[in-house]
Amino acid sequence: MHYETLFQEIHRELQSIEDTGEAANYIPELAHINPDQFGVHLTTIGGEEFAFGDAEKRFSIQSIAKVFTFVLAYSRIKSSIWERTGLEPAGTPFNSLVQLEYDKGIPRNPFINAGAIVICDILASELASPKENILSFIQRITGINSIDYNPKVALSEKKTGYRNYALVNLMKSFGNIKNDIDRVMDIYFHICSIEMSCKELSQSFLFLANNGIVPYSGEQILSVSRTKRVNALMQTCGFYDEAGEFTFKVGLPGKSGVGGGIVAVHPGKYVITVWSPRLNKKGNSYKGMLFLEEFTTKTSSSIF
Repeated sequence: MHYETLFQEIHRELQSIEDTGEAANYIPELAHINPDQFGVHLTTIGGEEFAFGDAEKRFSIQSIAKVFTFVLAYSRIKSSIWERTGLEPAGTPFNSLVQLEYDKGIPRNPFINAGAIVICDILASELASPKENILSFIQRITGINSIDYNPKVALSEKKTGYRNYALVNLMKSFGNIKNDIDRVMDIYFHICSIEMSCKELSQSFLFLANNGIVPYSGEQILSVSRTKRVNALMQTCGFYDEAGEFTFKVGLPGKSGVGGGIVAVHPGKYVITVWSPRLNKKGNSYKGMLFLEEFTTKTSSSIF
């Protein structure tokens, strides 16, 4: 399969579609990026790599980082994690207070904002230096030590994170946040500020396509069973309240972020990452969603 040729073909087709979305300008630092950038990178578990466009340009991965923090927490506290967060699709916006109030401070899943904040609270209790430990974990599974936080983006998130502070305070009132709120939110804002490229993201998710094992190092990150469960959770909850549409049109487990990135996993085969900063009304990359729909259609590579 000549993936690079296919990438170019799909990209040309998308050029004729008007994208009226905007980058995540409610986070001031993200308003400065060129919204018309586009990159795609596919890495197979056998080590083959295929790329197009801005595949090696780093961007703010935002909510994609929630997969890393969840895997870290899940690998440490195992089944008891489900006492703090659910595993159902939210059906409401990713920063909804209404659902959280109704559920008495228990987030629907670990990939919406409230759920990811709970995971950061768990890591604040479990890890000696959470921010350093999270970053070293990502560097380890990619083999790339230059991956880092963007302090300007983290500060920008903190200054405008009113709703996220409302979420954490609401959960604190229900007893579902154990640590100091400022410490937990500092972790949360920093994980959202991590910058990686399409290439690096594809490499970092490879263990989820390879039964929990990092192909280049042989390190077992998760058991086969827990790897299956993480992929299942991405399938049902990885795209806020658009997870059903992504499953219907693309047919792969994945995770999106408001930085415009989408990572999708084909278990046993590959990981593909697309970056296009303009977002649709649900907070997912408009052209990224379309690209992956066309890709899995043309390659017949949906898991269904």
